[in-house]
Amino acid sequence: MSGVSGLPEFLNQYEPLLDRYDLVSFDPRGVGATIPVRCGKTADDGADACAEHSGALLPYIGTSHTARDLDLMRYLLGDERLHYFGVSYGTALGAVYAHLYPSHVGRLVLEASVDPTEDLDEEQVSQVKAVQAAFDRFAAHCAARIRHCPTGDGPEEAARRMARLADRLKKKPAPAGGGRNLDADDLAHAVSEHLRLGTDGWAPLAKALTALIDHSDGRPLSKSADDIGSADRAATPRDDSHAARTAITCADSSLRPDFERLDRDKARVTAASPVFGAAWSTGVYLCYDWPFDGERTTLQVNADGAAPVLVVGGTGDPITPYPGARHMARALGDGVGVLLTAEEEGHGTYPQNRCVKETVDHYLRTGRTPAPGTVCRGSMS
Repeated sequence: MSGVSGLPEFLNQYEPLLDRYDLVSFDPRGVGATIPVRCGKTADDGADACAEHSGALLPYIGTSHTARDLDLMRYLLGDERLHYFGVSYGTALGAVYAHLYPSHVGRLVLEASVDPTEDLDEEQVSQVKAVQAAFDRFAAHCAARIRHCPTGDGPEEAARRMARLADRLKKKPAPAGGGRNLDADDLAHAVSEHLRLGTDGWAPLAKALTALIDHSDGRPLSKSADDIGSADRAATPRDDSHAARTAITCADSSLRPDFERLDRDKARVTAASPVFGAAWSTGVYLCYDWPFDGERTTLQVNADGAAPVLVVGGTGDPITPYPGARHMARALGDGVGVLLTAEEEGHGTYPQNRCVKETVDHYLRTGRTPAPGTVCRGSMS
């Protein structure tokens, strides 16, 4: 499994597989207990702070290095082939492993797949468009089904109300509890956390936005977003999770844009989403001053000769948009990448979609993949 030291948080999801598999998880390089990346006290300390505190580690923290660690673990466990379940970033790790060690591939599941054909800038634009589309679907549902909907009568009115709310929070952030305040960027990221849950996040999001819009109370939105993200934060110490993500991303990506390109990319991201664009646009600065070279522009995942790899994509995924799953299945190579489509909202569809769970579990037990073009119906059907 794409590893987290918080495996107990997720164990119940995979419990039916315990009669066939031992579940092994791990912290990738730079994460959690595996020599975590340190970049100072806050996420704003920058690349120089990362180099000062973790400079000896940073050149060796990329996905290809971790894939080699994964093969070493396979060898030490005495397995001829690797059986692996990767979610979100874990799909990048699994795909790179398949590229490096095609003959060692057993049964690999890549769920909520990243897009191996996009560079870092293209990924930012695709993701913010997907988050906006998910918010628009929430706004339409809210208008039709939720009494006193805080976002109004549909997506267009929702965008206007969110813009007014963001302007208000720029001038005066709302109290968020625990001595924290919620500003415009916090608003965008907290809303996106709810959208990750799919339709399960819509009712609490509407309730929290009502408290924020009507009473300037940011506590419900912040608390529910924190609760949603608690499983992610179980994976890495909270103070270092941003540092690890940054270090791994910049080790993988060779993009080091100049200021002219930064301005252009920031404008593209901002324009791509009226609700989330401004908050997402700061992501273009992620690697521009990183002190070490990255490996490549896009992931190399071609795995000719490997056993079939099951790629699962949700059509309403706001974090790893569905086209990425199609591109991943194709990039793995003919006869290798097999796409399973789930018509679902949210980031990840296993185990909540019964069809996905049954199909994935059958593959992991037997090695047999679903027929080409298989679609699992769900909340978007």
